[in-house]
Amino acid sequence: MTELRKGYLFGLSAYLLWGFMPLYIKQLHDAGSLEILAHRVVWSVVLVALLLAVLRRGRQVLALLRKPRTVAMIAFAATLLAVNWWMYIYGVNSDRVVETALGYFINPLVTVVLGVTVLRERLRPMQWLAVGIGAAAVLVLTLDYGRLPYIALTLAVSFGGYGLVKKRLNLAAAEGLLVESGVLALPCLAYLIWLTSTPHSTFADHAHTTILLVLAGAVTAVPLLFFAGAANRIPLSALGILQYLTPILQLALGVFVYHEAMPPARLAGFALVWVALIVFTADGLRTARANRPRLNTKELAKT
Repeated sequence: MTELRKGYLFGLSAYLLWGFMPLYIKQLHDAGSLEILAHRVVWSVVLVALLLAVLRRGRQVLALLRKPRTVAMIAFAATLLAVNWWMYIYGVNSDRVVETALGYFINPLVTVVLGVTVLRERLRPMQWLAVGIGAAAVLVLTLDYGRLPYIALTLAVSFGGYGLVKKRLNLAAAEGLLVESGVLALPCLAYLIWLTSTPHSTFADHAHTTILLVLAGAVTAVPLLFFAGAANRIPLSALGILQYLTPILQLALGVFVYHEAMPPARLAGFALVWVALIVFTADGLRTARANRPRLNTKELAKT
């Protein structure tokens, strides 16, 4: 199997696992959102630490920990990721799977806005059009919900910010994930220990729940490692198109499996989001095609 095919297989696996994530989280409805989040963090640390020990990459982690500024940025990224995970768990277990899907649909548009506001990037006219249509979609959905779709917006902004920080850090996947989870592990472990002294802890109450909470580390880490494997092997444009698989699956689960409401106004809001994504994706593909001959010319000039 070629590296390119491996990349597509890794990417497809990552986005499929994320797409079906509500099925897993719904099985933990007896546990609170913070308890599930804390278990995800703690067991992720255990799993990734074991993986790095097997691969004998402890030196890379120690070298990373000797860079205070990098660790501080990782801590910020970890905080954004924790907010994203907590809001996602809360959204799924409060029967708002459709709204969580919306968050990941609008995430690419939020990422573009962050690029303009934080990195001072300049947008092309079609990108501005996509952002404008996306803003109109949020307005329509706000009128439909009778409130801002705060779950969707929090998911999009937190994950967009996480991606922005990760892009600046440019770390290896496993080492970065270990330090990210490690930053959150102590407060999460302290919370779980405290929770066991209250009647609200579900860990060890039932075998089914306990097993699923322990598996939270694998459910968290494996898709992230698959994603890293895909990102290193396939073009960014292809990865960008694959990412839409996750919210499509989540939307389908919300509407057809969990029977969440999809009134006409909400459907119109989602339709506007899809139009914005079509404009955004088409512009990205067109620009990538236009730039390819220039890159080939530069490579020939070097030879």
